[in-house]
Amino acid sequence: MSSLSVYHQSTPDIPNKVLTHLEDIAATLAEQGVRFERWQAAAPIQAGASDQQLIGAYQPGIDALKAETGYASVEVTREADASLLAEHTCDEDRLHFFAAGRGLVSLRIEDYIYAVLCEKGDLIGVPAGVRHWLDMGEEPRFVAIRVFNRPEGGLAQFTGDSIAKNFPRLDD
Repeated sequence: MSSLSVYHQSTPDIPNKVLTHLEDIAATLAEQGVRFERWQAAAPIQAGASDQQLIGAYQPGIDALKAETGYASVEVTREADASLLAEHTCDEDRLHFFAAGRGLVSLRIEDYIYAVLCEKGDLIGVPAGVRHWLDMGEEPRFVAIRVFNRPEGGLAQFTGDSIAKNFPRLDD
């Protein structure tokens, strides 16, 4: 089940708020300029589907996003990048859609951490410049579709702040 835990950065062990209803999560994140939606595949997806088959299953939603936002690039990722556990920013908006598995996307906005547990079917949009980190777990099992503007996907710029180490991880 998807969830949102909101922490003050000074109290990483006690969330101020925990939400589990899609509408509540989406509304709370929207107040911070973060997009959160749940998608359904337009076509059945077989185990072991290729990247193109996965993209094809969600093509109507991807095409709508491209038309709405001007995004140009789409890629499928199945491997976790451990470096993304550290707080970083990107110089462009990027969308992460979880086609399978789950991941914890933590956003640092002002003095608060918005830890979003994303499950299969969840789409989260991280605005450019927002400090964040991604945790796919100790034994990652996920498939994500990323949508962004540049083919290289906007490079992560690490902040050097160790704040991510203070907050619960996906497998905690």
